[in-house]
Amino acid sequence: MTKLALITGASRGLGAALAEALCTSHHIVAVARTTGALEELDDRIQAKGGHATLAPMDVTNTDAMAQLCRGIHDRWGRLDLWLHTAIHAAPLTPAQFVDARDWERSVAVNANATATLIGFVAPLLGEAGQAVFFDDPRAGQKFFGSYGATKAAQIALARSWAAESERTGPPVHILTPVPMPTAPRARFFPGEDRAALTQPAAEAKRLLAELGL
Repeated sequence: MTKLALITGASRGLGAALAEALCTSHHIVAVARTTGALEELDDRIQAKGGHATLAPMDVTNTDAMAQLCRGIHDRWGRLDLWLHTAIHAAPLTPAQFVDARDWERSVAVNANATATLIGFVAPLLGEAGQAVFFDDPRAGQKFFGSYGATKAAQIALARSWAAESERTGPPVHILTPVPMPTAPRARFFPGEDRAALTQPAAEAKRLLAELGL
């Protein structure tokens, strides 16, 4: 039976690297807003002999995500793995100058969508499927108000779910990636030496090894 992995935020960075690393052992359901980037990911997956279902949609669109999860249920009846890498990385700014639209988008993507998706995905994972979230320790650091606060809310929610499902399943994991040369990091640290950072492909393999995958 083919294993199934849902990756939210799959078009670039760590999400895309995880999709490529898993595509020879899992059918990938790849969710992201950028259709072109998803199509490029699909080309790379096919070149590796894997298969993917592309879902170009915004994780904040509740109706679209509900329809996707219903479609997964109707077609396969389950998920083996959910990797949640979708994030809104708001521009760095002092707390008193946080832009209202950036704050609202950060809350919508990083917190609200996560809560909604847990409700949709948990029944598909059942007792044995695994959910994986990715921590970022920058909450509370200067200028990271919008991103840090809402990312911390996401991880707090994931920790609660992990504690609640410890005996009943599904297993919920929270991993901490090392710094990678992703687009959000480039916006956060524009003068950084990106050559010194770990490539997403290498980090994806390391993180999956932590999960025994």
